[in-house]
Amino acid sequence: MPSLVHFTLDPFSRRLRLALAEYGVPVELIDEEPWEPSPDIFELNPAGTLPVYLEDAATPLSGIEAITEYLEETKATRLSLIPGDAFERAEVRRLTGWFDGKFYAEVSKPLLTEKVIRRFLKRDQGGGGPDTGRVRQAMARLRDHLDYVSHLVDRRVWLAGEDLSIADLAAAGHISAVDYFGDIPWADYPVAKGWYQRVKSRPSFRPLLADTIRGMAPGAHYADLDF
Repeated sequence: MPSLVHFTLDPFSRRLRLALAEYGVPVELIDEEPWEPSPDIFELNPAGTLPVYLEDAATPLSGIEAITEYLEETKATRLSLIPGDAFERAEVRRLTGWFDGKFYAEVSKPLLTEKVIRRFLKRDQGGGGPDTGRVRQAMARLRDHLDYVSHLVDRRVWLAGEDLSIADLAAAGHISAVDYFGDIPWADYPVAKGWYQRVKSRPSFRPLLADTIRGMAPGAHYADLDF
């Protein structure tokens, strides 16, 4: 069985867990804590970043886009997650890059760093309480991204077009990690909320709803499909 070295709230790991489930590929999950990386992670990926996908013990794959393209080329027997013609696939990749680049830099990375990772770091490693100014800034930027999700879904069935794609899974990976904290103002964004409810209701999403972080319970509505 393939394996995925991951961290529970890492949005890139979440995206691959969703993709593998959509492809119908069972996978063994191997937990890794980014604040205390094991020596093994650097043997599998010299960059030390997550996730790492192992088709077998001898072939680790790293880099979110490299793994995504590999899975699409080798596992897309039931459905494609980069569907459509050349133009439509370009749009899928553009939006995927939007969430993995812009959303991550502006929202998910600062929130995960301040709310999760710093609490587990030692003081001399930058640990301690969250930088509330950085958290406020990330939450303000989140509103811009939810506006953009609403704009897209107002005009399309899914984010990139008529079909579910890796763009939806990338967005859901990032947004679900943030939603764990229970602070997303969903009432202000009913269109984006409707899209997220559709993704959240898919069978592939169920395992993510059972995720927990040591010493940090999820928000009250995190696992609620009718939030």
